[in-house]
Amino acid sequence: MFDSIVIFSSLALVLGLILGYAAIKFKVTGNPLVDQIDAILPQTQCGQCDFPGCRPYAQAIANGEAQINQCPPGGQEGADALAELLGVETLPLNEEHGETKIEHVVIVDEAVCIGCTLCIQACPVDAFVGASKVMTSVIEDECTGCDLCIPVCPVDCIHIKEIQPTPRTYIPKVTHV
Repeated sequence: MFDSIVIFSSLALVLGLILGYAAIKFKVTGNPLVDQIDAILPQTQCGQCDFPGCRPYAQAIANGEAQINQCPPGGQEGADALAELLGVETLPLNEEHGETKIEHVVIVDEAVCIGCTLCIQACPVDAFVGASKVMTSVIEDECTGCDLCIPVCPVDCIHIKEIQPTPRTYIPKVTHV
């Protein structure tokens, strides 16, 4: 009888260690679907979709709490890509959340800028460089074109600059047949 208790206790210990190792080794961190949805979104962090950024919007889509057509910066192409990923019917872009705009960045008119730093505070991706009472400038490679800085500028020194495609940056539009 003592032998059977020792055998079963040893077996339970070994199987417990194996299960513990497997739990650590094969741990899933988060929902992989959220990562796939987030990769399709444009990462402008503009909040036009009624969520504070692209990741929360991706989580809401994955949980079925939001529609796939709430992202104006992603445009109809983004909604179509999300529909294809999720295997649902595509929806036309919801104009209630804004319109699709030309691809652009913002620039600061340095002669007019007073260095109030309101644009720095409004920028969700830290694309501005400057300090209080010093002229502010934009790091164009970091700017996502969300335009959240434009309405907060008290002197209207922030302007839109359209991005012209170059051979390095041109991405052809994919049309579904």
